[in-house]
Parts: sequence; C-alpha cells; structure tokens
Amino acid sequence: MAHIQRFDHVGITVADLDAVTAFFVKLGLEVEGRTFVEGEFLDTVCGIPDSRTEIVMLRPPGGGAGLELASFVRPDHKPGSPDAMANELGLRNVSFEVDDLQSAVDGLAADGYGLVGGIGQYENSWRMAYVRGPEGIIVSLAERIG
Repeated sequence: MAHIQRFDHVGITVADLDAVTAFFVKLGLEVEGRTFVEGEFLDTVCGIPDSRTEIVMLRPPGGGAGLELASFVRPDHKPGSPDAMANELGLRNVSFEVDDLQSAVDGLAADGYGLVGGIGQYENSWRMAYVRGPEGIIVSLAERIG
C-alpha cells in the first residue's frame, strides 16, 4: 500500500478562470503557473475522452499546499450548486489562515463578496468567517488570536 508523503493541492473546477484566479491572488496566493492540458494523460486521469482544460496553480507565499483552478475547454463544464451551504455533501470550503481577518473580509466585501454568516470566535484562539467568493466557492478565513 502506498503511503501519503505530503499534501500537495486542492483542485476546483471553475467556469471563469480569470475571475477566480484574481480573487485568490487578491487574498495573497501567488500564481505558480498556467497551462493547457489535453491528450491521453488527461483523458485517462479524469475519465473524460477528448478533454481539454486550462489550469492555474496557485500557492501561498513561501510555498506549501497549492490550489489548482481548472476550466474545461471541452467538454463544457457542468454547473454546480453556487448557493451550497456548509451541510451540503461535497467539498464545501477552502481554508486559509490570515493575519487580519477584518481587513481580509472588508477587502473582499469591497469587491462584492459577502459573508455566508458572520465572524465567529472560538474561545480565545481563533476568529473565523466564511466568505462566498466567485462561482459560489466558500473560502474560510481564520485569524489566530491566542
């Protein structure tokens, strides 16, 4: 049995690659690369014959686990549930630690991205909020306070 060596990335399929990339860059991620992928490799891995996708790989400053954004050129993407709440099955949020939660929330609000609920505090350790970003992606932002 193979054993996990490290956590590498989370992948999200999106319709508007530029808009979603800009959202995550504004949060502080850096673009590691952008490319098209097609051919036998992609067809085999994703199980979709004759597929083609454009991918942007983002990573936090200094490295670490990444965020892969993929937009299918063919076949067309299938719509998801942009209003999904935390109790809907499936991947529900991508989480980042930030140094100033209120500033991050305010900056995203200025671009039209609002809170799913409110800003909560867990004991004297963390402040956290869910922001609904482009295409309904929920981003969990957490600030260590203790």
